[in-house]
Order: sequence, then structure tokens, then C-alpha cells
Amino acid sequence: MNLAAEDGRALLAAVTALLGEKGLVSPAEIAERIAVTETASPAQGARMVAKAWTDPAYRALMLADGTAAAEAMGAFMRGSPPLGVLADEPGLHHVVVCTLCSCYPRAVLGYPPFWFKSTGYRARTVRDPRGVLAEWGTILPDATRIRVVDSTADYRWMVLPERPAGTEGWPEEALAGLVRASDMIGVTLPAAG
Repeated sequence: MNLAAEDGRALLAAVTALLGEKGLVSPAEIAERIAVTETASPAQGARMVAKAWTDPAYRALMLADGTAAAEAMGAFMRGSPPLGVLADEPGLHHVVVCTLCSCYPRAVLGYPPFWFKSTGYRARTVRDPRGVLAEWGTILPDATRIRVVDSTADYRWMVLPERPAGTEGWPEEALAGLVRASDMIGVTLPAAG
């Protein structure tokens, strides 16, 4: 092990102990947060989307209070910025970007994809969202309005895409298997096959 790694571990242990002594956070809370962060993945958001597609009451909760909807599905949201959910509908498509850095709803989508953090994606999505979507193979009708929404340090966003045609009667688990992180950012659309 190198000296820098040892120094980092020692510093982490000292900060953790100090936070505990001050009563700000316990070592158990820190360990819990680390575990939640390490296990977060787009599968959590995909389960939320699938439930919203099949359960009107959950959909209403998700659109009214994304944080409460995430917690109802077992996502650990304490300490996270509020989560907003943008519903796509015929004639309206949403795309999420963080224009300043990489603000991302990690509790429900896991770590941001490398391209989400890139300056190219951030700048081009604001200037030419239709062009960026086309590069992903997402071609929307000219009449469809594209709304670009800025995810910030104070408020995180995810997209509730439209349910793909031909999935009527599918169970939630199968529907969740159709949903990718890029669908919940808005650069792609889920498809049944």
C-alpha cells in the first residue's frame, strides 16, 4: 500500500471520529451512506418508472414529490437534494442536463455516465437538443417540443418516459427491464423490442 492511501485512510478515520464526537453523524450513519451510494444504480429508477406506468396513484406521487416516491420504493434520500420527475407525453419530451458540473440523482440512477459529465454534452444539449438526441438515435417528430431541464445542486431531475407501445399487460419487472439510465435522462426512449 502506498503512503498516500494510508494517509487518506487515517484522515478519513480522524474526520469520522470528530464528526461522531461533535454529535453530527455517527460512524454507523457514514457506513450506511457509503453502502447506499455504492449500491445505487439505474435499476432503482427503472423500477420507479415501471411502477408509475402501472400504478396511477404511484405515478401521481412521483410527479408531485419525486423524493417521497423514491423513498416509497426503498431509495435512501436523506441528505440528497429534492428529486423532481418530468413526465414525457405526446408532443413534449424532456432532456436533463447539468450545465455547471454533473448534478445527478445518484440515489435513483447510480453514478452519472461519463458523457453526462462531459462539457460537450452539457453545452450542446442546451444549444441543440434535437441534434444531440439524433446522435443517440432519438428522432422526435418536428412538432414535439423538447424541454431541456437543468439539474442543479439544489434540485435533481429525472425523466418519466412514455410507456412503449405493445407493453400493455406486462408485469412491472419486465417493464423495468426496458428502462435505461439514458431513458431517464431523456436522450433515448425505451422500446419494447
